[in-house]
Amino acid sequence: MVGVVMDVLRALASPNLDVKRKVLDLVLDLLTPRNVEEVVLYLKKEVVKTQAGDLEKGGEYRQMLVQAIHACAVEYPEVAGSVVHLLMDFLGDTNVAAAVDVVLFVREIIETNPKLRVSMIQRLIDTFYQIRASRVCSCALWILGEYSLSLSEVESTIATIKQCLGDLPFYTVSDEGEVTDSTNSAQAVVNTVTVSSRRPVVLADGTYATQSAATETISAPSVAHGSLASTLNLRSLILSGDFFLAAVVACTLTKLVLRLEEVQPSKVESNKACTGALLIMTSILQLGQSSYLPHPIDNDSYDRIVLCLRLLCNTGDDVRKIWLHSCRQSFAKMLAEKQFRETEEMKAKAQISHAQPDDLIDFYHLKSRKGMSQLELEDEVHDDLKAATGGFTKDADDANKLNRILQLTGFSDPVYAEAFVTVHHYDIVLDVTVINRTKETLQNLCLELATMGDLKLVDRPQNYTLAPESSKQIRANIKVSSTETGVIFGNIVYETSNVMERSVVVLNDIHIDIMDYISPATCADVTFRNMWAEFEWENKVAVNTVIQDEKEFLNHIIKSTNMKCLTPPSALDGECGFLAANLYAKSVFGEDALVNISIEKQHDGKLSGYIRIRSKTQGIALSLGDKITLKQKGGS
Repeated sequence: MVGVVMDVLRALASPNLDVKRKVLDLVLDLLTPRNVEEVVLYLKKEVVKTQAGDLEKGGEYRQMLVQAIHACAVEYPEVAGSVVHLLMDFLGDTNVAAAVDVVLFVREIIETNPKLRVSMIQRLIDTFYQIRASRVCSCALWILGEYSLSLSEVESTIATIKQCLGDLPFYTVSDEGEVTDSTNSAQAVVNTVTVSSRRPVVLADGTYATQSAATETISAPSVAHGSLASTLNLRSLILSGDFFLAAVVACTLTKLVLRLEEVQPSKVESNKACTGALLIMTSILQLGQSSYLPHPIDNDSYDRIVLCLRLLCNTGDDVRKIWLHSCRQSFAKMLAEKQFRETEEMKAKAQISHAQPDDLIDFYHLKSRKGMSQLELEDEVHDDLKAATGGFTKDADDANKLNRILQLTGFSDPVYAEAFVTVHHYDIVLDVTVINRTKETLQNLCLELATMGDLKLVDRPQNYTLAPESSKQIRANIKVSSTETGVIFGNIVYETSNVMERSVVVLNDIHIDIMDYISPATCADVTFRNMWAEFEWENKVAVNTVIQDEKEFLNHIIKSTNMKCLTPPSALDGECGFLAANLYAKSVFGEDALVNISIEKQHDGKLSGYIRIRSKTQGIALSLGDKITLKQKGGS
């Protein structure tokens, strides 16, 4: 299969995004040191094709390609150099999600490939003015602040930031008391650069923030001093009220000035850069506290900028070490932990042995079927199918089969019935055992079933004749079309020779468990946040439990819902009295289930908070909420 990777990649010509996504997932599983360069080269050509603009949903496809190249470069770092500079051209992409993926890729590669640092920093400085998304700007500024090490790099970065901010101050108050821009350009920027769309985004811990993005097209009427509107991306975003970005600018300038003091032999130049940074920060604070903008600066951003001001005015060696080294060390530690976690998961998967090399292979068509009942033959075929599709049964599953036997009638009813429920992806099979408890022959016995939810009966009910104290196996097939908690209910209808009317025995309801359809899955934090912002159905469940330990409660919910915790263990370490974590699962129908847990320990030791479930469809949100409500109270 590894040898036909390039043939598989040809399927990317399909216009269907789902097909493209599955092809990329398949190819990433087949990567080897021998074919990785060919694969990356092909993906690189596909990225170039998306620039044409004639592709439908080209932005989403480009985002998928960037993520695939990112995965290739992480696993095989030697190929990163051939693609990273091409991808950096997309930092100013109008598709914000694709641009975010690119800047995260750049951030990881610049740390893991020190040889590429110089060229990547220079390319980032050259293309920084093209960036229009606030989040991409923030990450790019962090990269420039951490990895600009030489004198020329530091000076170029400071000059680029100043150019993108424009003239200072951001506004002035005239003698008549009217508020005007110091260069008469701020108003032009506000008018011509469409003030960014402000919408809530979800941070990694599940909290909300506001994201701002300036539009790509800038029509610059009369902007004073050479019309720099095309490069004023930072200025336009800050004037739109994005003070989080302003705080990032302050932190980046602080790091650059501190590093400049180490690499610049001239004390005069260092002091000049320091005063320039202080002027920018005070101008931002002045803008944030004025009535020029409808929304004043938030307290967090204000405190951060003031901290930078104090730091530049009085710098100690310990603080300098924290700002210049500790941040980068924390990022390197995060990458190492991520790599270790992925390696451990791969080792755990490799240790699972589903079958031995010398296991006997039975060919159904060549096997003698003498002496085997139809039921035994069906079991043989079913087991072979599970082995072929990777659905191997564990030893523990045999004991769990008893839990799937449901009693449908009472022991005192003339007809006793119980069902064994088997769920396999899109099909539900009910093996119903019907026992005649009477001394009479039951004629025209019929199992009548009905469904509620997205369930559909496949077979029509048939009539049977049941001898006294005998039993009958009746199989019913039901098709499932979505991940919802469906209900199956019905009756057993029969006739006897003594009674002219038909007798009816009402069956207990069969509830189909949502846990049979969802399985743990993983996705990137960015993907999780994008889906969280996009999905419209939310079910909010209040925490109500006797468990008093936050991590124990989290593990209980993970086990009960069959979901995967996306929050790394390091983020859950320590005892701080509160906990926030994200869980993710995927259904067999391709539906996504997102869960955010936010809990806090009260003074009396009890846990309080909320569990929020989001999905694209209402059914999975409600069903999962009901399951969590039942499980956290100790239900089964």
